Amino acid sequence: MTLSSIESYGISFQIKVLSALLTDKPFLQNINDVLTEEYFNNTAHKWVVGEVLKYYQKFHTNPTMDVLKVEMKKIENEVLQLSIKEQLKEAYRSSDESDLTYIKQEFANFCKNQQLKKALLNSVDLLKAGDYDSIRTLVDSALRSGQDKNIGHEYNKDTESRYREEDRTPIPTPWNKFNEVLQGGLGEGDFGLIFGNPGGGKSWSLIAIGAHAVKCGFNVIHYTLELGEGYIGRRYDAFFTEIPVDKLKHSKEKVGEVTSDLPGNLIIKEYPMGKASLSTIESHIKKCIDLDFKPDLIVIDYVDLLSSKRTNRERKDEIDDIYMSTKGLARELKLPIWSVSQVNRAGAKDSIIEGDKAAGSYDKIMIADFAMSLSRQKKDKLNGTGRFHIMKNRYGADGMTFNAKIDTSTGHMEITGELGEDEEEELISNDKVKASNFGSNIDNFDREYLSKQFFELNK
Repeated sequence: MTLSSIESYGISFQIKVLSALLTDKPFLQNINDVLTEEYFNNTAHKWVVGEVLKYYQKFHTNPTMDVLKVEMKKIENEVLQLSIKEQLKEAYRSSDESDLTYIKQEFANFCKNQQLKKALLNSVDLLKAGDYDSIRTLVDSALRSGQDKNIGHEYNKDTESRYREEDRTPIPTPWNKFNEVLQGGLGEGDFGLIFGNPGGGKSWSLIAIGAHAVKCGFNVIHYTLELGEGYIGRRYDAFFTEIPVDKLKHSKEKVGEVTSDLPGNLIIKEYPMGKASLSTIESHIKKCIDLDFKPDLIVIDYVDLLSSKRTNRERKDEIDDIYMSTKGLARELKLPIWSVSQVNRAGAKDSIIEGDKAAGSYDKIMIADFAMSLSRQKKDKLNGTGRFHIMKNRYGADGMTFNAKIDTSTGHMEITGELGEDEEEELISNDKVKASNFGSNIDNFDREYLSKQFFELNK
């Protein structure tokens, strides 16, 4: 792809695209899901494309000139408003049936070129930082732009395909109860989340999931953004050998014996906290595939620690983007992804952590296919107990809570039984009483403090 080919899709070509968007409904139907206003150089063109796409998504047809005139009146910048009027006139004047054929033929290349230009510009800073994986991902993505010709699942014709067993090959978790409600486990393209408080065993739960998959003969890539590769490796050693982490030093031969017979393979990859983006992980996965290591399951500890390319927004919005992209990556690569996330301060004190206690945003749960929480209070950590609560399940029932035995020296976690409704209500009620008492204590403290200050001032 040469520089001349990139430049060939300049203003005159973009005017022709605008003309087609405004006058040809089939063309708009075919390209609305791959087109973005960012492909256009002129600010007025960007506005027109944005309005066309917005109107189509709502009404499934091209906007008329009258509709665009109404929207133009909302623009406060008079210079921009005048520029849009002139560009719209030019677009309607440029409408030509013979041009439309050429536009349709070249549209995919136009998208590819515009994405490549953007990728090259964005690569400058990445090149300085030596982040070649991200550069590769940007360029690969650019080269794929505009190529999706699949119109989707044809419902009336594809009945048989919906019931093929190979359409979903789930990777089981270590817990049969969850496998039952998940119809076998997370499947291709599924995104699973485990919420919990700090030090509650979230990372160990990912170890348990990854290790169980390896024992079942699956290939796993475990990404760690908090702990080192060696430390995570020792945790896997503890799980496979059932020898506590702090005693492994004297059991290296046992570790070698056990791990050499495992039917699946495991790669542990460390990235510094806040330095890796999802594109970094995507690039690494593709590199592994190129080197003949095809993963069946991805574990990320944890998604919230990934960096975002769009750093000019609030962190909540960045996190939502990262989670959406993670779900998108799972779908694109047809791989299940497991990760964990924190709960807020209120949730850390609860005996049963429910969905409203997710740290940062409830959207995380909405994005995930399966979400559960692991709650462990101080007494649980002392007794080796805890509770799993199913927050969301795209494949079946949710809202159930399970007691568990948890050994954080080896990562082994055993579901011991489901809580009844009365037991759940009692635990939730006790938590509310504790929270209320805590608030009352604060109120009493405030009243006493203010009374004292008032007394001091009026001496």
